[in-house]
Amino acid sequence: MKQKFFFKTWSVYRSKVAAILISGCLALLISACSQNTSPTSAHTELTAQSQEAFTVTDQAGETVVIKGTVRKIADAWRAHNEVDILLGAGEGITATVMKKSVAPWMYKVNPKLNQAVSTFGTDFNTEDLMANSPDVIFMPVGDPSAAKVKSLGIPVVQLNFTNFDQMKTTISLTAQVLGGDAPARGEKYNAYLDRTIQMLTDRTAGLSDDHKPRVLHVESIMPLEIDGGNTIIDDWIHIAGGINVAGSVQGNMKIVSLEQIIAWNPDVIILGANGVNGKIATVADITSDSHWANITAVKNGQVFQNPTGCYLWDRYSPEEVLQLQWAAKLLHPDLFQDLDLVQITKNYYQDYLNYSLTDDDVARILASKAPKETL
Repeated sequence: MKQKFFFKTWSVYRSKVAAILISGCLALLISACSQNTSPTSAHTELTAQSQEAFTVTDQAGETVVIKGTVRKIADAWRAHNEVDILLGAGEGITATVMKKSVAPWMYKVNPKLNQAVSTFGTDFNTEDLMANSPDVIFMPVGDPSAAKVKSLGIPVVQLNFTNFDQMKTTISLTAQVLGGDAPARGEKYNAYLDRTIQMLTDRTAGLSDDHKPRVLHVESIMPLEIDGGNTIIDDWIHIAGGINVAGSVQGNMKIVSLEQIIAWNPDVIILGANGVNGKIATVADITSDSHWANITAVKNGQVFQNPTGCYLWDRYSPEEVLQLQWAAKLLHPDLFQDLDLVQITKNYYQDYLNYSLTDDDVARILASKAPKETL
């Protein structure tokens, strides 16, 4: 009887011990699992926080709800594509108005563009646009497709600038939309632009009008279009120490007669690198035409082609900061002997676009030529 009781007692005791051991193991296992998954939980929470919706007021004055973290971008403004790249979001462009034939350097610097759908403009197709489900669409203010795009339910941020202060606002607003390190990158660029403008104006402040070259910026010659006052082109001419002879004509790409240009008689003619319908006016177009022969700039060999990089230096791109320095050295070589345009261009591409240019690359950009491999 005692033996039976002993075995029964031992059996119960053994069961309790086993239960305790199993419970302890389970507790340790649960604790370990909790410790192993806590970083994942923290990451999930962080991701959820970063994806919370927020609002911005765009440059059309409209309130736009950004639904979460922006990873995919559709960009309907040519010049603004470089802003995306500048802010570190170039690889996120999944749809663009840009074409490689228009901006080959941009595609070289940001090769992910080769995988982006080319849409908007005359090729606008909503199915193409929606194929990659962009998180935000950037469009220029006044784009005729804006209403159609807004109906798709994707946040549309409208942007515009016609002077340097507005350009800084465009960059800061875009950075706010993109988030991450974009705001810091935008602040860095805007500070560089401010320093550059201050440096140039400090040196040219003492120049009298008699010592300021009279400049004409020609956008195209067929038709004959120039850039007048109230434009960013007018701004950089003045900051670089020149006088815009077409300043009384308000706006960009204004058609004028050759007789008017002869009457203005500019000291320097700068030819834009944009052109009309892909036709870029060249120095030879001007200097070989007898109708231009008696203009001071032509007689003195002061007709120049404007540089072009990822986008046009002369209008509506972050490379305006390079345009300012190029124009200042062009108009006042004695005042700006220390400006090394080759090194300045290399530094900009490395520091702001994360791309290393060769000397040949810079030479081609300064001459408004496409990369060799695109020829």
